[in-house]
Amino acid sequence: MDTPSASFSPLVPGMVGMVLVGSSVNVSHALVDAPLFTAQAVRYAAATAILLLLARLAGTRPVRPRGREWLWLAGLAVTGLVLFNVAVVRGTVHAEPAVIAVAVASVPVVLGVLGPLLEGRVPSRQVLLAAPVVVAGAVLVEGTGRTDAAGAGWAALALGCEAAFTLLAVPVLGRHTPWGVSVHASGLGAVLLAALGVTREGPMAVGELTGVQWAAVGYLALLVTAVAFVLWYSTVRTVGTGRAGLLTGIAPLAAAAVGTATGTGVPGSSVWLGIAVVIGGLIGGLRASRAHGAAASVDAAPRTAPTPTSTRSR
Repeated sequence: MDTPSASFSPLVPGMVGMVLVGSSVNVSHALVDAPLFTAQAVRYAAATAILLLLARLAGTRPVRPRGREWLWLAGLAVTGLVLFNVAVVRGTVHAEPAVIAVAVASVPVVLGVLGPLLEGRVPSRQVLLAAPVVVAGAVLVEGTGRTDAAGAGWAALALGCEAAFTLLAVPVLGRHTPWGVSVHASGLGAVLLAALGVTREGPMAVGELTGVQWAAVGYLALLVTAVAFVLWYSTVRTVGTGRAGLLTGIAPLAAAAVGTATGTGVPGSSVWLGIAVVIGGLIGGLRASRAHGAAASVDAAPRTAPTPTSTRSR
């Protein structure tokens, strides 16, 4: 386990990871007409290969899961990868994309409460006060939209899966490290999605991918999966899920910035207000007082469980 820290530097990997996740919004649009399960299976299979290569270059080797660790990792892959993508795609059939985005943007509150409890700590009052502010700012950035009951259900599922992506990694991060968790989650996700792709879309569906879609899959595999996963789990492992969860508010800001840079228009006043609110919430929630820093040296990082017995595209 890394030495816990309340300083700013351990937050940087998670911030960069969320910027990469936010940048995926426009890229993912290229896959709207692609066979969903097949495209995602290719993405995660490629990401697994990339992660294994990068881990080797970094001088680390993922270890084989054992006992209950398989359950945590499989649960992470099923919820955080497979069901999340299904919820987002199916949800947009019944609700405007902003509804799903707003639901997912609520994850700082969930992580702020459940994350520390899973880590064996009391939720931070500072984080609990900042999380709703970050969520409110994200809502202003994302906007709102119409939905029906089914759309609301898919949005709630997307929120739960987004939270599970982080929470289910906590019990195994200690032994497997961010590299190992990323490798195993991506590998399991690729197998599950490949099975769905073959049964639902046919074994030849991969041939339907266009050149642009292959490029999008490559971008998502390398930067939004292989790189962003390791960066995110590194921050979660170091500072804990509560503080790390606040960083998810950066993703909609990055998406808005990329949208502006690619010519979708200058953001309106509500978006600028939302950006200011998110930044204010991040400053308030991530600022570490001396007292907090001293406490963090004792128990800020996630604790591992006994072994074998710890509209964005992820």
